[in-house]
Amino acid sequence: MRFRGVSHALSLFGLAFLLSTSVCTQEFPSAVLTLDTDAFVNKILADWNSPGGAAVAVVRKTPQGDWNVETKGYGTATLNGSKITENTRFSIGSNSKLFDILSVGILINNETLSPRLSWTSKIASVIPGWGLMDPVASKQATIIDLMSHRTGMPRHDISFRWSDDLPSIVIPPPPPSLKPSHKPHQVKKLKSLRPSAEFRDGWQYDNMMYMVLAHIPEVLMKMPFARFVKQHIFDPLGMTSTTYSADGANASGELADGFTRQNGTVRVYPYQLTLRGPDGTGGEDGSVLSGPGGVITSAADMATWLQTLLLKGVKPGTNTSVIPAEAIGQVATGITIMSGTAPFPELSPVVYGGGQSRNTYQGHELIEHGGDITGFHSQITRLPFDNLGVAVLTNDNDSGFLFMEIIKYYLIEVALGLEHVDWNSRYKTLISAPAPPPPQLPANASLPQVKLETLTGKYNNDGYGSFELCMMFPSNPNASKACKDLTTRAPTIFPGLFNSNVPTFISDWSTASVRYVSFTHVDENVFELHGVSSYPTGDPAQPYWVESISGSPGGSFAEIVVEGTRALGFGTTGLWGAGNGVSDPQGKTVRERAEAWFDKV
Repeated sequence: MRFRGVSHALSLFGLAFLLSTSVCTQEFPSAVLTLDTDAFVNKILADWNSPGGAAVAVVRKTPQGDWNVETKGYGTATLNGSKITENTRFSIGSNSKLFDILSVGILINNETLSPRLSWTSKIASVIPGWGLMDPVASKQATIIDLMSHRTGMPRHDISFRWSDDLPSIVIPPPPPSLKPSHKPHQVKKLKSLRPSAEFRDGWQYDNMMYMVLAHIPEVLMKMPFARFVKQHIFDPLGMTSTTYSADGANASGELADGFTRQNGTVRVYPYQLTLRGPDGTGGEDGSVLSGPGGVITSAADMATWLQTLLLKGVKPGTNTSVIPAEAIGQVATGITIMSGTAPFPELSPVVYGGGQSRNTYQGHELIEHGGDITGFHSQITRLPFDNLGVAVLTNDNDSGFLFMEIIKYYLIEVALGLEHVDWNSRYKTLISAPAPPPPQLPANASLPQVKLETLTGKYNNDGYGSFELCMMFPSNPNASKACKDLTTRAPTIFPGLFNSNVPTFISDWSTASVRYVSFTHVDENVFELHGVSSYPTGDPAQPYWVESISGSPGGSFAEIVVEGTRALGFGTTGLWGAGNGVSDPQGKTVRERAEAWFDKV
């Protein structure tokens, strides 16, 4: 038995030696961003007819301990034709989440805090007044639960507004006796939003939980979250192009435009409408979206960030630890199952930690995250066993989320000498597949059970807030002043969007996702919902262009409940953004079946 144990130990040692020798003698190409790579990336941008482009960063630690750092830009940065460079700044969307949770990790490592914070600290013990609709989740949810998206909450993305601040989302309002001094927009959010699954039942992506996590530094350190991250991460790492300030990024002259296409015409999303705080500015204090999606950065700074992550929190070129290694390891450890099956043979199932997913590509482990926000997409990936990092940032809203993956895989293949996979053809095939048919509408629709005019007025859900429903078609001579103003401007700000032969309502929700929501009649008391955003063109002949989106592939709907001659409220479906495989709410009444219920007030 002793010999067998020694033999087993020696065999493991020998295997480890062979593996280490193999790694040390691996041939590294002198460069990844070669002329061949330039040709490949430019061809991909042409194949996808991109009006924008991409900035990339590739970092590799050599067997000698040196770093090869390569950064480059491809394509067009702005509508005036300026080119993308390594210093062009992009919004990186949900790749902001890693900065968010690592700021909490820094606090967990802070021995001066009393009581100490830990990954298993219950949110209820950290943020007074915190609560969800589910009492179990309210009491038991920890930092790990929130960061790994297992609270049971769906996205509810159109429930938060630019006028919100973090306390207004996280904490219910004070007792009635204190309400006179309470800001009007500070309504109870999370506690009024319906969960779509049981606590810890599975992975459901939820931006609002990262708003809660961003509130922790504010509660414990008494400073704005965005300034905390700048002080403890951006500045110590010398990431001078990285910020939460839209105003600062714009003033740099390096900010990319976010491009889209509308019927063949290239359009630009106005950036100042994308990330702004409750006061309407895009300053250093950030916005309600800072935690889950507010970072603006460049490929050059992402090269520094990737090296820092691969060095487990140490600033490149120094021995200075900026982020605790334990925190980087914790958030990269799989907790929930993001995808239980692999869509292609080169890939694996995916697990999720905190602002990081973990999977493999051709047998090489990846730790990564994607980011999507209006006009921009990003993918930031590191291969810890290969000491390799790759970042791809793009300003093509329509195709960037696909071709950034094509570019990412190509760069990994070149860096590691892997077999080339034709991801371009694969993704082209995927998007060429027929789209799901739109919901079938009845040929002979019946009007609602009450007069259309009685449906107008104000509605409220404590999680989503209040709004006024205005009737566009047919016109309403008794409309409020606000509704008259909106419907009068409608032909200008919503050019060609609505069919005047179909009863249609519009409401100004002013959410962080969409500005307006339209209600188009389907049958009886059911209306189809679309998020509508209107953007200036700079062309006096057609001053606005408009974008209309549905909340889900199967459509989003509102069913109005009436009693006699009046409307009581309505319930929504297809809007809350639940995880894959999550069942719709069940019940005998509209209120019971609704993802969110709005009372008429």
